[in-house]
Amino acid sequence: MADGTGPGRVTPSGVALAALLLILIVASLWLFIAKPYWWTPVASQQGADIDFIFTAVLWVTGIAFVGVQGMLGYFIARYGAKGTERASYWHDNPKAEAILLIGTAAILTVLVFMGQRVWASVYFSDVPENALTIQVTGEQFAWNFHYAGPDGAFGRQRIELISPTNTIGLDRTDPAAKDDLLSINQMHMVANRPVRVRLRSKDVIHSFFLPNLRVKQDAVPGMGIEIWFTPNLAGDYEIACAELCGLGHYRMKAFLTVDASQDVFDTWLREQTAQQ
Repeated sequence: MADGTGPGRVTPSGVALAALLLILIVASLWLFIAKPYWWTPVASQQGADIDFIFTAVLWVTGIAFVGVQGMLGYFIARYGAKGTERASYWHDNPKAEAILLIGTAAILTVLVFMGQRVWASVYFSDVPENALTIQVTGEQFAWNFHYAGPDGAFGRQRIELISPTNTIGLDRTDPAAKDDLLSINQMHMVANRPVRVRLRSKDVIHSFFLPNLRVKQDAVPGMGIEIWFTPNLAGDYEIACAELCGLGHYRMKAFLTVDASQDVFDTWLREQTAQQ
């Protein structure tokens, strides 16, 4: 077969390599189907759309992977060579190349438009009017969460007022700041109520990451970046920094609580405000 005319022959080395490829295919399919190492449970409306895109991409690439590796294993096992034969060479096959090119382009185009739709729904859609606004400030190595009080207005912040007990420099002499709440590494929001996050950084680039909500956005010094999402599953979740931000990066972990109702959230807000 090496010269393009013979039936080919089976060799022990070819069979061994084909067996390894078969093991690779079976192991990959098991990881995909059994899902022993999978995503965290999704807890936001936008997260479900993001998971759908990832699943579609995995199906497409998984089918291509199994097909290509299966064909490779078959040819390796079926068509061996004695070492003295010369392989035949075909310069091109326009028909096969056209089918492969057009098919790949069509699949990728569909996936790109699907992804753009989800991206636009996150970054290019208007924030609902009833959204809860939370100002988030990252620093080495903690997350600061600033909530407006019942007046709905955020108090003034001044750099010279920043201290270990006033990590964002909140000016308590400002009437709008008197009922504001500052929470360190504890974030609360309400299930099924949109959340607008205003993201800042005091020092270096951090990355605000809510794995369960499929939210990840960099916090860049000197910039105010907004992102919004809608949590839809009450519970306790982790907040991480997904950007290597210094020697204490591993300690930059916070906690998110999605309250089941507005009343539960309001109760927490009143308790924390009274303590401060």
